[in-house]
Amino acid sequence: MSPGPLEEASSGAVRYWDRYVSARGTWRLHPVSRQPMEPPGEDLAAMRAGLAHPAGEVFALWPFYTAPCDGRITRRLEAEHAALALYGLHQQSRREPMHRPGVGFGAALARLREGGRFGAEALDRRVDTAANATSVASLRHRLRGLVTQLRTGGQPLDYNRLLEDLHDWHLPERRRRVRRKWGLEYYARKSEPQS
Repeated sequence: MSPGPLEEASSGAVRYWDRYVSARGTWRLHPVSRQPMEPPGEDLAAMRAGLAHPAGEVFALWPFYTAPCDGRITRRLEAEHAALALYGLHQQSRREPMHRPGVGFGAALARLREGGRFGAEALDRRVDTAANATSVASLRHRLRGLVTQLRTGGQPLDYNRLLEDLHDWHLPERRRRVRRKWGLEYYARKSEPQS
């Protein structure tokens, strides 16, 4: 299960998006000015630089990592790297927070589909292609296009949950659970009222 809105990462540090977004999915307020605290554009640019590189290769991302590191690139660090890079892409040029606690990846895509801005069949194909990725690198590449669509549609998602899903993608049994969860969220239809 994903951590709560302000639950600390295993190293004791608060994840980047939780520094700025409250449990309600709104910007946190500065303690003195009471103005919304939005992430600096240069932070988001540094995160987006991670889209084209594996974990650990973009020096500007190191201050944002919370995963424990003993000099080796771990699955946790790879997952956090991917989540940070995707968050940087998702939050780019958006005034509202694109991290929303409790909104799973499949549910966010379902809301995007229901919005009608993108063709349902084309979106279904992209979701299917992502869900059938067999490596984290391939999944990260496929999620990039979907996150771009989520950004365009203004649809947020829970980045703590996505980070956990990315971490679980490394192991076949956990990958199957993530696929099942995304599929159930994406294809769940509200039942028609009984007459």
